[in-house]
Amino acid sequence: MSLTLRINGRDRQIDSDPDTPLLFVLRDELKLKGAKLGCGLEQCGACFVLADGEAVPSCVTPAAVFADKQVVTIEGLAERETGARVQRAFVDARAAQCGYCTAGMVVAATALLEAEPGADRDRARVALERNICRCGSHPRVLDAIEKAAKTT
Repeated sequence: MSLTLRINGRDRQIDSDPDTPLLFVLRDELKLKGAKLGCGLEQCGACFVLADGEAVPSCVTPAAVFADKQVVTIEGLAERETGARVQRAFVDARAAQCGYCTAGMVVAATALLEAEPGADRDRARVALERNICRCGSHPRVLDAIEKAAKTT
């Protein structure tokens, strides 16, 4: 069964079973490797993508659920002004250590700043509640989000 998904501004024909979680379609079929499998329970944020502008986990939800949504992965964020600004701020602040969680955090930060361009550090903390970083780079991540918010 074929399914069409709008990924990073392009319609993509998917041959996977529509019940396959979106993360596996992205990684295995479309070769978009930015979103990662962390917990597999939608609790760590490593698999976040933007769906209609909202940061959502993709590791459990079937691809078919995203059929009527605009999905943007970390690979597509540079095409968005806010996404590119957030990515630059993460690099400048050295906001990644091992990097495993970084894509999900950049996606979450982009969703926040697209919804609330002047979001402060406290608002960023709330927006990142679903993102886990085992390396402890949250302080630099918050610095990056603050910087991105101030460079609008």
